[in-house]
Amino acid sequence: MQTSIIVPIYNEVENIPILVDQVTLVMDSLAGDNELILVDDGSNDGSAELLDRLAMKDRRIVVVHFRRNYGQTAALQAGLETARGELLVMLDGDMQNEPADIPKMLEQLHQGYDLVHGWRQNRQDTLLTRKIPSRVANWLISRVTRFPIHDLGCTLKAMRREIAEELELYGEMHRFIPILAHWRGARCLEMVTKHHPRRFGTTKYGLSRTVRVVLDLFTVKYMLDYYTSPMKLFGRIGLGFFAAGVAMLAGTVTMKLVSGFDMTGNPMLILGGLLCIVSVQLLSVGLLGEANTRLYYKRNERRPFTIRRVVSLQSDDQREDKPAVPFQAVA
Repeated sequence: MQTSIIVPIYNEVENIPILVDQVTLVMDSLAGDNELILVDDGSNDGSAELLDRLAMKDRRIVVVHFRRNYGQTAALQAGLETARGELLVMLDGDMQNEPADIPKMLEQLHQGYDLVHGWRQNRQDTLLTRKIPSRVANWLISRVTRFPIHDLGCTLKAMRREIAEELELYGEMHRFIPILAHWRGARCLEMVTKHHPRRFGTTKYGLSRTVRVVLDLFTVKYMLDYYTSPMKLFGRIGLGFFAAGVAMLAGTVTMKLVSGFDMTGNPMLILGGLLCIVSVQLLSVGLLGEANTRLYYKRNERRPFTIRRVVSLQSDDQREDKPAVPFQAVA
C-alpha cells in the first residue's frame, strides 16, 4: 500500500458523496495502491449508512465506525492505526480542505520531508469566532513552543508512516502533530493550501474548544522541555521554594534576635515553613516523574531518541556478532 488518506466524519451526510468523489479522483492519479479510510465518529444523521454503501462499491474505501462520538483526535488516531500505507494523509470531512492539494504534499515527502502540514492562508471562515481566535492561538503556541507555524488548526497533513507510529494522540493533540513530530526530529514543511467556505452542515467547533487547546498547550510544553527529565522542572521550582522558605525562616530568627519580635506571631515563620514543605513535595513529584519516565521507556521498549538511518559496510548479522565495531549514524 503506497498512500492512505484518512478522513474523520461526524454528521457530514451531505458532504460525503462530494468528498469521496473528489478524493477518489485524486487517488486515481497517484502511483501504487491507495486506500481511503473514513472514520465515522459516532454520526447520527445517516452518515454511517452512507459510508457503508460507498465501501461496498469501492474496494479502496475502508470505513471505521465508533460506538459514540469521541472527537477528531480519537478519529485520526484510529485512522492512523488502521492505515496500511507508507505515506499517510489526513483530510477534514467538511469539504473545506482541497483534495487536489494532496499530490503536491506527497511530492514534498518524496523530496525528503517527513511531514507536510497545510496553511490556510486565505481562510474562508467567520472573522470573530474562527479567524481571530485561531490567529491568537497560533501566535501563542508558536511563541511558547518556539516552533514557527502559521496554522496549527489545518487538518490537511501528509507524513511518513514512521512519523505517525511515534505519535500518541489524545485530548486535542491532533492540532499539535507538527510540533510533536518536529520534537522527534522530523523534517517539517508548512505549505499554503486552498480553503473553501463550508457548503453543507455546520461547524463542530466553537470558542469553547479554546480552553481545551490551552490546557493541551501546557502538556505539549511539558513534553517538549521536560518529558524525559521531569526533575529539571519540579526540582528547579522546589529548590526555589526551599530557598525562599529558608530565607524567611532566617529572617524570622534575625528579627527575634535583633528586635525581640515574637516569632509565634510572625507570619514569615508560617510562610517559610510552608514553602519548605512544598519544596519537599515538589522534589518528591520530580523523583516519581523520573521513575515513571524510566519505567515507560523500559516497559514499552521505547527510547528517548530516534535514528533516521544507519550507514555501514557491515551486514546486520556482522553488527550483531561484533557490536563494538563502529558505524556511522547519519542524523
